[in-house]
Amino acid sequence: MTITTYIKKDLTARLVSGQDLPTQLTLDAIASYYDVSFTPVRAVVEELIAEGLIEKGPNKRLSANGLRNSQRPQKEAPRLPEPPRNLFKIIADDLVWLSLEGDPVYLREEATAEKYGVSRSAIRNILHQLAGLGMLDHIPRRGWRVRPFRQEDLQAFLEVRELLELKALELARPHLVDEDLQSMLDGNAMPTSEDDLPRVDDSLHTYIIEKANNVYIKEFFDRHSPYYSILFDWEDQDRETAVETIRQHRIILSALLNKDWRAARKALSHHIRCNHPILNKIVTVCEEVCEETGSNGDGGRGK
Repeated sequence: MTITTYIKKDLTARLVSGQDLPTQLTLDAIASYYDVSFTPVRAVVEELIAEGLIEKGPNKRLSANGLRNSQRPQKEAPRLPEPPRNLFKIIADDLVWLSLEGDPVYLREEATAEKYGVSRSAIRNILHQLAGLGMLDHIPRRGWRVRPFRQEDLQAFLEVRELLELKALELARPHLVDEDLQSMLDGNAMPTSEDDLPRVDDSLHTYIIEKANNVYIKEFFDRHSPYYSILFDWEDQDRETAVETIRQHRIILSALLNKDWRAARKALSHHIRCNHPILNKIVTVCEEVCEETGSNGDGGRGK
């Protein structure tokens, strides 16, 4: 099952049966929930509009077509589909563990393909993608080498990231759109119960960089952030970390909506530096920055 087919089947089952939708009916929220780009979401929404399950209002807002759905024959609630196996994410997560061992590890295509039960060409395609993101290096006649994680590399990246992202925020200020900021704030909703999974919307960072419209800042993040983004996404699988990330995102976004630029800059700096509780074990650096920013030093995390 492709991810597009899965999204359509999942949303259709919920709309037909009247079950709660997993997220708001906006392209941004749906893409964030299913962790995909806008392309498959836009295609699914257009099909569901054509089928009468979703309607688009005069203001272009999407909503469930309750009247149309209520007229459908009442049946037993359809079973929600199982999400497709995301082999890329499975392998990426496995490589994070290998990377965190701190030593270069070599992978052979044939053995790796056998391990994951796929063809050698399929595994080669995934390894090429991961190499493009900085997770792997291709070594002639030796296979693929996993990039070892280094604390000093992380710290160096965060220092440069902080400088450039704060500059990007300064440049982006005249171009920020309140509706976009509010959508991202809504996407960083705190879980309402222990069973409610935290869902982090970290699109704020990409948004600021895009709105800054500085090719050199964008080039740095395009080239150097993919590897760390994989590590940060892996880190967010920890519930406590994800909840704290949501909290910090909300502080930054609320400050931006209130046009409190000083508070937004301070919160963004804290968010970038005083974070990564699993990856970052250099506690003294974080404590110094937290003192400068006036944080309570509770080990806040962010992505």
